[in-house]
Amino acid sequence: MTDEREHGTQPVDGLMEAWGLSNHDLVDASPEQLTHKQVQRARKGRQLTLAMMMKMARSLNIAVWYRLKKDERERYFEYLHKHLFSYAKGYDEAFEDPNLPLMELVRGRGGKVISREE
Repeated sequence: MTDEREHGTQPVDGLMEAWGLSNHDLVDASPEQLTHKQVQRARKGRQLTLAMMMKMARSLNIAVWYRLKKDERERYFEYLHKHLFSYAKGYDEAFEDPNLPLMELVRGRGGKVISREE
């Protein structure tokens, strides 16, 4: 018997890996209450509420933002929940990430946090 609330590994998992982010990075960057368990459930495909999907998207965007230089932030495309979860309304499997060049830059310098104030 399959559980309708389990959707398998989600796109958010691949994005986190591509940006070099861990669960702890999202929890640490989040201005909201976000737990390691919530991040893990999101990555593994446990169905989340819309509010939780949006919280994950905000946390991912903030975690990435901290790794970008000031000029790179202007080019950054902010992810929405529909880009992170295959079961979200509006999800497009053919979505091409416009942040690929920025990902390469961040990964090239080791994914280090630049500055939270910049």
